[in-house]
Amino acid sequence: MICPFCRHDDSRVVDSRPVEDGTQIRRRRECPECGQRFSTQEVALLNIIKRSGATEPFSREKVLVGVRKACQGRPVNEDDLVLLAQRVEETLRGTGQAEIEAQEVGMAILAPLRDLDEVAYLRYASVYRNFTSLEDFEGEIALLRALPSSNSSASHSNSPAANAVSNTNMQKIKSNN
Repeated sequence: MICPFCRHDDSRVVDSRPVEDGTQIRRRRECPECGQRFSTQEVALLNIIKRSGATEPFSREKVLVGVRKACQGRPVNEDDLVLLAQRVEETLRGTGQAEIEAQEVGMAILAPLRDLDEVAYLRYASVYRNFTSLEDFEGEIALLRALPSSNSSASHSNSPAANAVSNTNMQKIKSNN
């Protein structure tokens, strides 16, 4: 790394630590020539390959925009959406690939969105998977019913009505067993 003070073409790393949510590393460096210290931040690039073949940097904000549309009018708070976008990015970075197909981004969104709110999941899936008929919706609903859900939308809300729905559902489950 070139020293910003004397332009010497080498520096020594004195300290490294993760910043943000672990997607960046802050390094404290020292120039062996002039002795000045400076900081750098490193981030691993994650590019998305769009259907057209063009590439663009991954944007957590784009994930949030799409998920917000699906969650419009649903009892989902902004913190849950931000956490979902973070989970999606962590999943994508966890693949170890520098370039990921746009379709994989959509797939990475579906599972955490299903856990967050099933209605929002259906909305997102209907656009993402290009549903064209009522049968597409019915098939997806059948899959939702067959899969165990770790969280329902009611468990993400602290409203008395949502808690009552959650308690009623728990009583039904207990009485069926």
